[in-house]
Parts: sequence; structure tokens; C-alpha cells
Amino acid sequence: MKIWAIGDLHLSFGIPNKSMDVFGKGWENHAERLAENWKKLITDEDLVLIPGDISWAMHLKDVKPDLDWIHALPGTKLLLRGNHDYWWSSMKQIKSILPPSLHLIQNNAFDWNGISVAGARLWDSKEYSFGQYIDYVPNERARVLTAHDENLEEAERIFERELGRLEISLKCLNPKASHRIVMTHYPPIGATLEEDSRVSKILEKYGVNICVFGHLHNLKEDFKLFGHKNGVRYILTSCDYLKCMPIEVLEL
Repeated sequence: MKIWAIGDLHLSFGIPNKSMDVFGKGWENHAERLAENWKKLITDEDLVLIPGDISWAMHLKDVKPDLDWIHALPGTKLLLRGNHDYWWSSMKQIKSILPPSLHLIQNNAFDWNGISVAGARLWDSKEYSFGQYIDYVPNERARVLTAHDENLEEAERIFERELGRLEISLKCLNPKASHRIVMTHYPPIGATLEEDSRVSKILEKYGVNICVFGHLHNLKEDFKLFGHKNGVRYILTSCDYLKCMPIEVLEL
């Protein structure tokens, strides 16, 4: 049995005009390529971690085709909310349409074959930035930033709230688990791991072994990003960064 991860699927089977092709060559036919690679690598005995930005759907009724598409692929899947998952409502509402191979992380933990998984979305942090690693791809769907987007005080408020949610989830981890894994959507630490972060300190406090995350896109290929720090392995799993190829996180 293996644990895999891939985030930022950005599916749009239930809504029109949301193809990812406009965001660069790495996104062309990404759903088809992902399905092909997934079926080659992953079996029904495996677990797949999906740390956010699952669907472009705005409403619960529109996300069903995307969830069904994921369900049709091999393995047990564990989902975390990303910043674009506007369809993500209450756990009760989502579970009412959730296919049986899909499970959710939100203020809880998920136990699977002796492994325990927790997580929280997080948010942008003033502690680190990633602009130097990204090749910006202009496109007609790019959003124009406003003064509100640059409000550091508001971003900090959201980040602090997410830290609280992360601790709630971490407290649910099984103390007898052989490995402790955390999913976040936003990166929990700077790319070079040179400095501790508020999140990294919390992960170390709870004895986390692995943290998977996404959110970063169109990354330049001449940088080595993330890795091991203080006993935690940090793995970037954005779909385009992985070239639509799920990454193996752990083999049992």
C-alpha cells in the first residue's frame, strides 16, 4: 500500500468555460493526463491526498461531476479545501453528495492503515513569499488586484484563524499512528526552508512527519524547492508542478 499526493486539480466538468489551458502549456489537457498517470500508478489499496483547489465550481450542485470523476479513479481519496473551492459548504452538505471513496479534512483527522492525517487550508503569510520562483503567464482570466487584496492586516487575521484550525485538527491525530501527515493548501514554510515559520513550529510540536501542500503554479524549473527540516518532509504537490503525475509520499 502507498500514499500519494497531488493538489490543485482545478476540475470543471460541471461548469463551462473554465479550462486551465489559458494558464500555460503545463495545463493543456491536464485532466486527461492526470487520469492516465493516476491509473498507471495508483491502486485501489492506496490513499491519495488532494490538498485543495479541487474544482472551479461555485455551488455544491455543480461540483458533483468533478467529485464523481475523482471517485472513478483508483484509491481512497482525502480532500482538503483550497482558496478556490467556493463550492465547499458545511461538512454535512458535502457528505450528502460525497462518493464513498472520498473523505474530507476539516477540523478533524483521518486514520488509514495506521497512518493519521490532519490539515487546514492556511493563507498567505508575511513570513515568506514565492514571487521570485514564479513565471507569470498573462491570460484573460487573470484577476486585477485591488487595495483589499493587499491588506496585510486582513490577511494576517485570516492566517491566525487558520492556525487555530490547524491545531484543532492536529489534536485529533491518532497518538498511536506510525506516521503523522498534514495537508495544507497554502505552503506552510518558505521555499528554501532557511527559516522556521509559525506553521513549521506547530508541525514539529505535534510530531508531524510529512506535510503536503499546493497553491503555487508556473514555477521556474531552475530552483530546488522545499525538502526536509527538523524532522518534517515538506512536499509541494501542485498539479502543474508535478506535470500531472501523482507523487509517492509513503510506502507501507
